[in-house]
Amino acid sequence: MGSSWSGAITNCYSGDVTTVDINYRYATAPTEQVALALARVRDVYGIRHLSFDRNARTLRVEFDATRLNAAAVTNLVRETGLEITEELPLISPPKAETAGVPTA
Repeated sequence: MGSSWSGAITNCYSGDVTTVDINYRYATAPTEQVALALARVRDVYGIRHLSFDRNARTLRVEFDATRLNAAAVTNLVRETGLEITEELPLISPPKAETAGVPTA
C-alpha cells in the first residue's frame, strides 16, 4: 500500500492575511474564569495572538482582518467577562509643539 502523502506541513493561513492589532485597557485583573474564556477566544479562526501587559492593564489582540473585523473582536473579548474600559491607539498621538508659539 503506497501513500502519496509527502509529510510536508503547510501553513493553515493563505498568503492573503491582513494582520491588525487592537489594544484594550481593562479595569481589573482577569479572574481564572475570564482567563479560561480568553484561551477559548484564541481558538476562533482569525484570532492570531493575545498578549497581556499586566502592569499597564492592557490586552493586545492580533487578528486576521480578512476573517474578522474590530467590532467582532471587541465583542469576543467582552463576552469573556473582561471589563474593557477603553480601546487604546497603538501609536501615541504626536505631542503638540509649543516652541515658537507666543503666549498671552
